[in-house]
Amino acid sequence: MEKHVKPVSGFLALLIAILSLAGAIYSATRIQYNQIFILFAIVLVVLSIFMFKGIMIINPNHSRVMVFFGKYVGTVKENGLLWVNPFYSTFKISLRSQNLEGSPLKVNDKMGNPIEIAAVIVWQVQDTYKAAFEVADYQQYVKIQSEAAVRHLATSCPYDHLEDEHADITLRDGGEKVNEMLEKELNERLAPAGIVIKEARISHLAYAQEIAGAMLQRQQATAIVAARFKIVEGAVGMVELALQQLSKKDIVTLDEEKKATMVSNLMVVLCGERGAQPVLNTGSLYQ
Repeated sequence: MEKHVKPVSGFLALLIAILSLAGAIYSATRIQYNQIFILFAIVLVVLSIFMFKGIMIINPNHSRVMVFFGKYVGTVKENGLLWVNPFYSTFKISLRSQNLEGSPLKVNDKMGNPIEIAAVIVWQVQDTYKAAFEVADYQQYVKIQSEAAVRHLATSCPYDHLEDEHADITLRDGGEKVNEMLEKELNERLAPAGIVIKEARISHLAYAQEIAGAMLQRQQATAIVAARFKIVEGAVGMVELALQQLSKKDIVTLDEEKKATMVSNLMVVLCGERGAQPVLNTGSLYQ
């Protein structure tokens, strides 16, 4: 478990180190008068080195993990000029939020279609003990586990509803739900390293190049069918309204054959891609 250590002020240690060094220099100049000054000079030099070696500077949002002959002593998260036992071995761990922009990964979605997917992740070290000692390299651990989480997410959901009409969540339309799923899985994977995920979002999503053209044609065909359905549905309603108005206002009396001809003509006009071309009929309706 992470332990917080409150070190001594470094300014006092720096003052003692400077005074010790000054005293050692002064003692060295007095050796000719008394040999005991040699001992004083040696002691003061050792004390000065001891004090100087324990001084360290910790910047904001940084920490120092301290180890004493292989045993974890604690973590210093205070900022400023500080002093610790010089026999402690220390190493830095940043507590700042860091971005990881993953490269596009080629993976199959839930339906087996090859897709390209990538994510942007914002992460931060929360437990310095786990980051330092539970994994070999916590930054490399974040990168590899993030790729694994993105791959697992891609294989858990279909790309869109074209492949699975009954899917609750798809990668393309899932939006915030997909990001929440990714963030949750990343937190579970990175918890052993003392890493917390602050934000995770899908930054790139597309069909793989080898099927992109076919899938685009399929999407276009689906859109055309949906548009045609709306056109036909609207045309039928307009034809029905026209027949009702003609019958209601008694403008013209049509038998079943004439109604069928009129419906056919109206459907052609309303559903056609081009505007209707007028044709003058100077004879009867059946000519």
